[in-house]
Amino acid sequence: MITFFRQFYLRKHFFLYWSLLIILYCVAFAFPWLVYVANVCLVSFLGIFLLDIFVLFLSKSKIEAKRIVVSQLSLGDENIVRIQITSKYKLPVSLRIIDELPYQLQIRDFEYFMSLNPGETKELQYKIKPKFRGAYEFDNINIYISSVLKLAEKRLKVPAYELVKVYPSILQMKKYELQVFSKTAIFQGIKKVRRIGNNNEFEQIKNYVQGDDIRTINWKATSRKGELMVNQYQEERSQQVYCIIDKSRSMKMPFEGLTLLDHAINSALVLSNIILRKGDKAGVITFSDKIGAQVPAESTSSQLRRIMDTLYNQKTKFMESNYEKLYYGTRSVIKGRSMILLFTNFESMYALKRNINLLRRINQNHLLVVVFFENTELAKVKEMETKNVKDVYFKTMARKFSIEKEQIAFELRKYGIQSILTKPEELSVNTINKYLEIKSRGMI
Repeated sequence: MITFFRQFYLRKHFFLYWSLLIILYCVAFAFPWLVYVANVCLVSFLGIFLLDIFVLFLSKSKIEAKRIVVSQLSLGDENIVRIQITSKYKLPVSLRIIDELPYQLQIRDFEYFMSLNPGETKELQYKIKPKFRGAYEFDNINIYISSVLKLAEKRLKVPAYELVKVYPSILQMKKYELQVFSKTAIFQGIKKVRRIGNNNEFEQIKNYVQGDDIRTINWKATSRKGELMVNQYQEERSQQVYCIIDKSRSMKMPFEGLTLLDHAINSALVLSNIILRKGDKAGVITFSDKIGAQVPAESTSSQLRRIMDTLYNQKTKFMESNYEKLYYGTRSVIKGRSMILLFTNFESMYALKRNINLLRRINQNHLLVVVFFENTELAKVKEMETKNVKDVYFKTMARKFSIEKEQIAFELRKYGIQSILTKPEELSVNTINKYLEIKSRGMI
């Protein structure tokens, strides 16, 4: 009996019909002949109500449900979750479905409606967009069942506890991998740059295509084939490329629902996958006030998994970046000349000048590329219409800070340090293009 009351709910249709019966009885006081009609309606209503309860609770029919979700969700991407529902009832039923989602998603209004015929199976799909890395707990699936009479409903709690982990964006990694190694990459923002034979290691003779260096034309093969043929040289492989990620408080700034640290982590995973696919060695280092996680550069088959597991656990520290510790850390961890992509965020020339000497010393031993971010919110302020003195002030300051970002990039180039000033949403494309450019020019 206790179980019955826990599962039993009245629907709004019940209260609607009950209200109409009360009104009918009230009218019957003025018109006594309506009492008989009201009694017939009451008996009919109670009979239908009991029949509804019998269909829902006393029959052996049931609803089966199963949630299908991947074991690894992608940070900042839309991930699809599916719920398969099968009806074992012998009559059509209506369902109200409430899935108990992880608290990190902050979704409080999840509710879906569905109708099922006898023996029918349907699949419900919805999308979630995680904005934090970590473990996400899915709990029970709550299904409220009602018959065609819609007077009562039965609550069914389907145990469906499941723990899934949100990793740096695996979907972005696969998307950019496809773009880099496909013929249509140039239409997706990826600049495919061919190696021009800087190491003179001959690979093959092939047809000339737009973008090949005319200095590599093989005139003998061209005369034999009657069309332009060029020598192709093999890329130099097994070079070390490190992604160094700043975890200081400057990387806590949010853009597009993710912090700059999350954008950097997603991009580091994407780039590491491209590096490994290109035959180079990928490594990762994190730092803030001290050196954090370290994954030495390797090109083994399990390297990408090690990088992914390492990036999964990184969190922003509310400390100042210590570039002196970074300099000595790179000297002890990184063996041999390497390409270093430093993901950080300089907001002022003062912040850069405090650390420029240390960056120059790192650049003497390695090829350093400093990756920092445009403030896209300031870009909106720069373009706004001014209506008063306050708006003029905000617009002027926004332009000042934007120009200062460009001055930081110029200052880095002045000392021979490569730089990428990018919007957070364009980070992965720009870092991939810089890596391909440096590879093509043989700068490592």
